[in-house]
Amino acid sequence: MAKEEIKKLIENSKKVLDQDNENFSQSIKDDLQSFKKKTLDKI
Repeated sequence: MAKEEIKKLIENSKKVLDQDNENFSQSIKDDLQSFKKKTLDKI
């Protein structure tokens, strides 16, 4: 496998991981907001 191919694969993997990380962070933020709303509604 050529160095260029490996470099391309690593860059693509990094993009995918960054996107997954962003989605995961957003999901946690959304869950936290939802939890805050439910808690405030109960009070």
